[in-house]
Amino acid sequence: MRLPLIPPARLDATQTPLHADMRSGIEKNFRGFATIAPDGALMGPWNPWLHWPRIGGPIWELTKTLSFETRLPRPVREVAILVTGAKFRAAYEIYAHVIAAEQRGLPDAKIATIVAGQRPADLTREEAVAYDIAAALVAGGVLPELTWKQGVEVFGQDAAAELVYLVGLYCLVSVTLNGFDVPVPE
Repeated sequence: MRLPLIPPARLDATQTPLHADMRSGIEKNFRGFATIAPDGALMGPWNPWLHWPRIGGPIWELTKTLSFETRLPRPVREVAILVTGAKFRAAYEIYAHVIAAEQRGLPDAKIATIVAGQRPADLTREEAVAYDIAAALVAGGVLPELTWKQGVEVFGQDAAAELVYLVGLYCLVSVTLNGFDVPVPE
């Protein structure tokens, strides 16, 4: 890991309110996987964001919007996030969202197939559209028109747009995790 965890006692004046807001959001919404060290330091992508609050603060605001005010079904979100994490091979993201996907009712075989970079045969219609949108976006280039239209048909335009932004956010999360070599907790 390239950045040390920052215990609350070592936070500066710009980090302290961001840490408090992140910790509150994490404790309410990101359960089941390690996010906070015993000394109160934030782990995962939150630690790099906390090192640079000028950048991490706006990323956290986007994360809150796309995580707490979502129009997408939770299993659908997890499919898109896992497709993104698998593409980038972002270890912490995969670790956290395998657990989140299990909590959202996705079967282990489906999760394992997505993490392996493959499309499961037993996706629901919503999951399949989310998979296809995420896979197309992380492959690069313009999202195919037919894929976009399927997203709008299945989710509505607002939620289809949210799905595009969600994939973009988790590309950023993946790059953050990989760029700062954030490990999976022991």
